Amino acid sequence: MKATFDGEHVRLGAEGKSLYEQSGYGRPERDGLRLAPEEALYLLHRGRIEVPGHTFDSLLALFAARPNFMRSFLVYRDIRERGYAVQTGPHDFRVFRRGQKPGRGPSQYSISVVSERDLIVFQKVIEEVTASRNIRKQHVLAAVDDENELTYYEVKIQVPEGGMAGGTVPHLVGELVGRNAIVHTEGSRCPGGWGMQLDSDRLVLSPLEILCLLKSGNLVLTGEGAGMDPDTFARTARESDVEFPEKMEVYEDLRKKGLVPRTGYKFGHHFRVYTGRKIHSEMLVQALPGGAALPMSSISRSVRLAHSVKKKMLFACIHNGGIRYVEFARIKL
Repeated sequence: MKATFDGEHVRLGAEGKSLYEQSGYGRPERDGLRLAPEEALYLLHRGRIEVPGHTFDSLLALFAARPNFMRSFLVYRDIRERGYAVQTGPHDFRVFRRGQKPGRGPSQYSISVVSERDLIVFQKVIEEVTASRNIRKQHVLAAVDDENELTYYEVKIQVPEGGMAGGTVPHLVGELVGRNAIVHTEGSRCPGGWGMQLDSDRLVLSPLEILCLLKSGNLVLTGEGAGMDPDTFARTARESDVEFPEKMEVYEDLRKKGLVPRTGYKFGHHFRVYTGRKIHSEMLVQALPGGAALPMSSISRSVRLAHSVKKKMLFACIHNGGIRYVEFARIKL
């Protein structure tokens, strides 16, 4: 099947419409079919079309002058060879359920193509995921590494919830000891997953726990911290932890949602989070300030680690509208 190339678009005549009807290639026009560059290259490589004056290599060289084209083509080829019909847009590609194609069933995935070295701007990701969700599509990032291997990540906006009541904390009196506070519990355990039990009579509270309990009125400090108000303690805590403000905001929000956040240091993240449904933590959460961006390679490491310990990986993004929890999870298409 012969195509024409005008330096920008590859087109087929009326006979090309069979490619659209049978396999969902291209966009029908009045006199034939217009192919996206990825579609044209794929069909040329498979020997299903000819482009006079061009080989696969020469056409690829022309299209590759466009920013990020090579990785886009690799993703397109991979999806096609997995048996899916795929078209360009609304982000990079939309992918139909197996056995379905344009005009004969809805698309399932909305796919954005990224490099392992790209900075992922979380506000943009939130907007893209929301847009995909509004048209009932699963939002997927197709990450292309430096050796052109592909990894797919489903991205969701989650609303984590737990069954750990936060309002059952008794009135506590604690003595400030460095960055921590010692609370005498007189042989009883503090409900709600607060603190580390030092012994049968003493509980050690972390700075995040101290501030949260000070703000809720459930803790009064004595000794060096006597009379210290929450704002003063927050300023003191920030001196030794530059990430304290965003961590505190996310910590309080998780507590309000009935979850118990504990340090996630041994997993390389801010929090490991308990829902109360299982004995082990079920999520890793990283708190991010407004306008945050992370390299895709960093996100990949986080997801790999979380999956290896059977936890979800959530990035808690702080912005004017509140906190959004963005989950990344590896998937197989």
